[in-house]
Amino acid sequence: MEAIDVEKKKLFNETWDLLDKTDRTDEDNITMLHKAHTSAYMWREANKPVNNARGEWQVSRVYSVLGFGQPALLHGLGSLGICEENGIGDFDLAFGYEAVARAYFTLGDVTRFEEYRAKGLAAAAEVREKDDREYVTGELNGIK
Repeated sequence: MEAIDVEKKKLFNETWDLLDKTDRTDEDNITMLHKAHTSAYMWREANKPVNNARGEWQVSRVYSVLGFGQPALLHGLGSLGICEENGIGDFDLAFGYEAVARAYFTLGDVTRFEEYRAKGLAAAAEVREKDDREYVTGELNGIK
């Protein structure tokens, strides 16, 4: 495995660790945002649509967690669009809908939140792996 692939995965995982951290500081939030963007950029340079979708999803998630709805929506729609344009389904498509639903929730748009949450739940029902299906369904139902 190339060193660059290791670094991409490391940044993605470090971002996830910061997302899970319950006592994040402002500095942690800034670091989390930079790591998410850097990871997404590095994956984009590799030019693999599924990785691009996941990078956009993670950036969207970070913005939603931080309460920034507009950039969360931009990146969430980016993730969903990459999935739709490239025939990427299953787990990634369901999470594309999850990102958009979460962004609309962050923006306070209940109607669109419910619309995309419903689309996400429908996509989640089609996820092949039971554990993945349950995970994405839990994430969609846990948006608050």
